[in-house]
Amino acid sequence: MRRLFIIMLAVVLMACHTDAYTAGKKDIGRTLIAYYSYTGDCRAIVSELAGQAEADVLEILPAEKGLKYDADGYILGTQLLSAIKADPYNADSYPAIDPTGEDLSLYDNIIIVTPLWWSQMAAIMQTYLFSNADAIAGKRVSLIVSSHSSPISGVEADLRRLLPNATWTGSPLWINSGNRSNTDILLGEWLNMQEFNTQPQETMKINITIDSRTMTATLADNSSARALYEALCSEPMTYEAHDYGNFEKVGTLSQSFPQNNEQITTQPGDIILYQGNSLCIYYDTNTWTFTRIGKIDNTTQQDIKDFVKAGQGNVSITLAVSNATAISTAQDKNADSGMTYTAGGMRADSTAKGILIKDGKAFVSK
Repeated sequence: MRRLFIIMLAVVLMACHTDAYTAGKKDIGRTLIAYYSYTGDCRAIVSELAGQAEADVLEILPAEKGLKYDADGYILGTQLLSAIKADPYNADSYPAIDPTGEDLSLYDNIIIVTPLWWSQMAAIMQTYLFSNADAIAGKRVSLIVSSHSSPISGVEADLRRLLPNATWTGSPLWINSGNRSNTDILLGEWLNMQEFNTQPQETMKINITIDSRTMTATLADNSSARALYEALCSEPMTYEAHDYGNFEKVGTLSQSFPQNNEQITTQPGDIILYQGNSLCIYYDTNTWTFTRIGKIDNTTQQDIKDFVKAGQGNVSITLAVSNATAISTAQDKNADSGMTYTAGGMRADSTAKGILIKDGKAFVSK
């Protein structure tokens, strides 16, 4: 079984506590450190990291124990990576791992600590991220890579493919044979440069309705998604969408939104903003430069195709905030006039950040 626990001392995988030691840890918000370690190097990094910052720790373990991924010139490890590369959007391409019991909704930041295998992310860690991509969507993600001497650009590319809807906290940290003896110093400097979310924010969720059927979607953490969410807090939005390229349903919105364009390879369920005012719901893959808005929650490619009526002509799509009823109820109370609320309908104080509601109007507090 994988183990979820808090490391209180810089001793590998021990759960001890002293007030004096804990007091010196850096506050990085609600954070999970997820790691896989084959040789023990990543485990040592995590031990030091958890000694410097308050975080829960999750070890990722392969389902099949005792395998020698590096034997005979890394034959087995290479086979696992080749299977993923051949069909990266198929769950069957990934090696099995032990089940986990963690609740990712409890965390705003995820730190990934992984070894490098032949210039790619270790296959075991890839399985974990592929399996939990929806749950990590919208969270802030950091990367620490351990290798002997190979550069880590391939691991970065794997992470962006596996977690397309995450927000990066900053540059990754590369720990290798040349700097490993300074791991404690490197981690301290790296922690100070990361933009962790230390003010828990509510996940932005919307409802998408087509012909009386509704699916929920989790929005990305960027200015484009926040602007759309803010608009939907005022009123729902309906637009007509058509098929394009046998991979998306796209339509023009009633207003334009900020763009955060990047090169993206879409997956089924991705919600994409194109040229600021066209919203696309993808039911197949495509690579282009555009803005990520979010992803439909917990569904399959076939279900997405059925939902958007892929290949069947135009559909009317309505977007609305998932918890709009709760917000409306809070705002309608006469006694609460002038009060400020979170997007979830909870009363907010003057320090609250994110999308807030006051006198029936949404605004973003930073």
